[in-house]
Amino acid sequence: MNHEFFEKNILNMAIGIAVVISFGGLAQIVPLMFEAQVVQPMPGMKPYSAIEVAGRDVYIREGCYNCHSQMVRTLRAEVVRYGHHSLAAESVYDRPFQWGSKRTGPDLARVGGRYSDEWHRVHLINPRDVVPESNMPGYPWLERNLVNWEQTEKNMQGLRTLGHPYSDEDIAKARELNGVTEIQAVIAYLQGLGRHAPKREVDPTLNPEPKVAEGEAVPAPEVKS
Repeated sequence: MNHEFFEKNILNMAIGIAVVISFGGLAQIVPLMFEAQVVQPMPGMKPYSAIEVAGRDVYIREGCYNCHSQMVRTLRAEVVRYGHHSLAAESVYDRPFQWGSKRTGPDLARVGGRYSDEWHRVHLINPRDVVPESNMPGYPWLERNLVNWEQTEKNMQGLRTLGHPYSDEDIAKARELNGVTEIQAVIAYLQGLGRHAPKREVDPTLNPEPKVAEGEAVPAPEVKS
């Protein structure tokens, strides 16, 4: 074919580029849709519970993903700080995923269980109470606002339509959220992040991380917000 057909006609060039990109995208995306590591969850991993779904919705509403990623890259520095690098199977139940594209604050993919519920509560209300140098805004209204359990119930029904294995009993538990505050829901969501992630193999040549007793807050200086 004569190159002038594309090079001298901007419309033909645009159509040609769109076709090439479409075929290239399909060649990369379609095979992934059938790979087990993408469509099957981690062992023991279950869909978000009702309170976690509610907390995740608040997390998205408040734009937390703009400053916090949920994807640990395979770089040595990230694995040492955050834990095992993220796997596709961890995001099977994320619709939409919260990988993020910027880290003004630390990555949250492995934050579950690292801090106590009380630490999270104080941090969300006024981050500088636990991390003096933090530039994160406070979210005091989360302690006053109640979860919209009816919307959570509808959201879970929608997720089941998309393939999440929710039973009627699972969805009915959304009604137990009546009277639950948004900050409680967000904390429940954060505490569940990374719980089923692979364990990182500790490099003996590196200094071990400080051990923290269950339920004890990690010292604030360890976290940069």
